Amino acid sequence: MKLEDAFLDFIQYCLFEKGLTDQTISSYKNDLNIYILFLKDCGVSNVSEIKSDMIKEFLKSRSNESSGTIAHNLTVIKNFHKYLVKENIVKEDASLFISRPKLKKSIPRALSVEEVDLLLQIPLVTPFDYRNKAMLELMYGSGLRVSELVSLNLNQIDLENGMIRILGKGRKERDIPIGEYGIYYLKLYLEHRQALVKYTNVDALFLNNHGKQITRQGFFKILKQLLVSKGLNPDVSPHTLRHSFATHLLSRGADLRSIQEMLGHADISTTKIYTQVSLEKVEEDYKKYHPREHKGDWKE
Repeated sequence: MKLEDAFLDFIQYCLFEKGLTDQTISSYKNDLNIYILFLKDCGVSNVSEIKSDMIKEFLKSRSNESSGTIAHNLTVIKNFHKYLVKENIVKEDASLFISRPKLKKSIPRALSVEEVDLLLQIPLVTPFDYRNKAMLELMYGSGLRVSELVSLNLNQIDLENGMIRILGKGRKERDIPIGEYGIYYLKLYLEHRQALVKYTNVDALFLNNHGKQITRQGFFKILKQLLVSKGLNPDVSPHTLRHSFATHLLSRGADLRSIQEMLGHADISTTKIYTQVSLEKVEEDYKKYHPREHKGDWKE
């Protein structure tokens, strides 16, 4: 099968059978386009001609990229070759024995409770203020990804029972509780939402100034403006709020499995990074506050 045909078939498979999100599909397309261009430069026109050494050379050609980018490249390539074998397009997986680069897991930064409180102090004047307050309370209160937040529809919110149904990565559904603050400010926003509606039958929960579903870019812009106006670090991202949600829960005794379920992590090892965050805070507090930590504070 020609490279281009195999590429298109794989993308269709990811979209309709695997149910991957549009964002994931876009990243797969980007990585595979780069890979296919490299293979063409090597004189390859058919997937049966791809050899393991070619994949290794491709990864070497990406050496100027970060280890995370290269790891993602290889993940996409491996999934592509697994698909080729699964569909009997080729007999052997050329990527099978190529190891992924080891990644250093960075510890996610979390806002302090005081910083979150400051960020969430939004005077409620316009319908946009009510919307922004509800979005941030919901994101921090339920640990949502920004893509999950902006794609919410009205029927996913159950304010009576204090629950929200999320369609997460891989289109997997999960139910998450909404806190009292989230419920209260969502109700207030819904009372003002009609002022933002410009079209009939708009199911999106959070609307922009055009009456359409708010975008990721729109939310980023709102968050940045709020951070700057309050003197907080403007580099704080929507994902920082998600990290803060998990870190604050864990530091107050929440079970790691419960946090995993709420975050929608498929693997508990992904959630365990917050244990490291929590332990570092414990060590920091010990060194700062324990009377026997600082030798200079006592006399023999």
